This record gives sequence, structure tokens and C-alpha cells, in this order.
Amino acid sequence: MDASTQQNPAEGTPLIAPSTTDHPLYESVVEACRSVYDPEIPVNIYDLGLVYTITLDEENAVKIVMTLTAPGCPVAGEMPGWLADAVNSVAGVKDVDVEMTFDPQWGMDMMSDEARLELGFM
Repeated sequence: MDASTQQNPAEGTPLIAPSTTDHPLYESVVEACRSVYDPEIPVNIYDLGLVYTITLDEENAVKIVMTLTAPGCPVAGEMPGWLADAVNSVAGVKDVDVEMTFDPQWGMDMMSDEARLELGFM
């Protein structure tokens, strides 16, 4: 296996892992994510597309993989904590782990239609 094969995911493997959308707490966790805003952008981080993956296990532990609009974002050190606090407030959630990633890099195409409309891109 050469170096390029090791760094590139297998063909057909999603760049962003799928979320646990069938878990009973999933929608409540999404709503909690929508309560967190990037202070420089008037749209919540979920609709901005900064929350890549939400996984929930059978014990209601939540793992969130998120990114930022840019690696040098001024709130890079604080936003994962804001998100963890918001999700921890959901009834039934046992534990929250927020992981930061920049792979894949965030792009404006990751925003929801609502976010694009709010920011005047539609």
C-alpha cells in the first residue's frame, strides 16, 4: 500500500461519517446544536454545517464531530464547550464528547438552505 492509498479513504467511503438519526434523542440533540451560534455569523452552527456527525449509543452517550468555518476562528477553543454544554442540557443525555476536525474542510456548500437564505446567498 503506497502513501496515497493510506491517506485517501476507500472509494465509496463518506468523507463525513453518518449520524445516528434513528436514535430517540437525535432530534433533541440537533435542536440543542441549533442553539449554539458562531458569534461572527447570525446562523446556528448546525445550519452552517459545522456539525458533521452526531452519534448516540445505547446508553445515550453523545459524540459530536464538528469543525469551524476557518482553523483560525477566534472562538476555536470555546465553541466545543458551548456545544457540549448545550447538548448536556438535553434530558436523557448521559455524556457528551465533542471532537474538532478540519477534514474535510468546511465549505459554504455545507450550509442548509435556511442558512444560505439568512445570509443572503439565495
